[in-house]
Amino acid sequence: MPSSPNTPVPILTPLPGPVHLNSAFGALTATGGAMGYFKKGSVPSLMAGSICGALLIGSGVLITKNEPFQGHALASGVTGFMTISMGQRFISTGKFMPAGLVATIGSAGLAYNIRKTIELMPEY
Repeated sequence: MPSSPNTPVPILTPLPGPVHLNSAFGALTATGGAMGYFKKGSVPSLMAGSICGALLIGSGVLITKNEPFQGHALASGVTGFMTISMGQRFISTGKFMPAGLVATIGSAGLAYNIRKTIELMPEY
C-alpha cells in the first residue's frame, strides 16, 4: 500500500558511538569463535566466542535502552576476561594469532569501557 504524501516518514536516529564499538567487537568475537571451530574444530573457541560476543552485543543493547552504566560495566567485565584469558594464552604460546590479537583489541575495549563506566558511575 503506497503511503500518502501526508504520512510522516520515520526518522532513524543514529546509534551512539559506544554501541557501534561494543556491538562490532561482539560480532567480531563471535565470528572469530566460529572460525576457530570451522578451521580447527575448537568447541571452546565456538563457545567462548559466542558467549562473549553475545554479551558484548548485549552491552550495546543496554546502552541504547538508556542504561549506559550497566552496558559499559558489562562490556568492561567481558573485555577484561578476554584480555586476561587470551593474554595468558599469548604469553604461553607466543603466537599473535588469534590470542595476541584478541588480547590487544580486548585491552583497548577494556580501557574504553572502564573509562565510560567511571564517568557514568552513579553517586550515592
